[in-house]
Amino acid sequence: MLSYLWLLALIPLAAEKADAEIRWHARHGLVLFGAEMALFLVMSILGGGFLERLLVPVVQVSIVVLHTLCIARGLKGERFQIPGLSEYADRL
Repeated sequence: MLSYLWLLALIPLAAEKADAEIRWHARHGLVLFGAEMALFLVMSILGGGFLERLLVPVVQVSIVVLHTLCIARGLKGERFQIPGLSEYADRL
């Protein structure tokens, strides 16, 4: 569950070196965190005005839903594949 709580993904990544499943989820959580930070950086640079006020809450709710799905699947022993991000996390 810690794997999808932003920087807390470092805990299972450092603590569990033998379990490939936990390491996969931890790497996936870190890549997801990095993608979210990059998205918010781009939005803050390009944003402003009405579009930003509308877009930021939608993105934030989407992120919470995505993390909830990832945690729910992880607790069931499954993987939630996110196109592009999951492939990148697999290469790490």
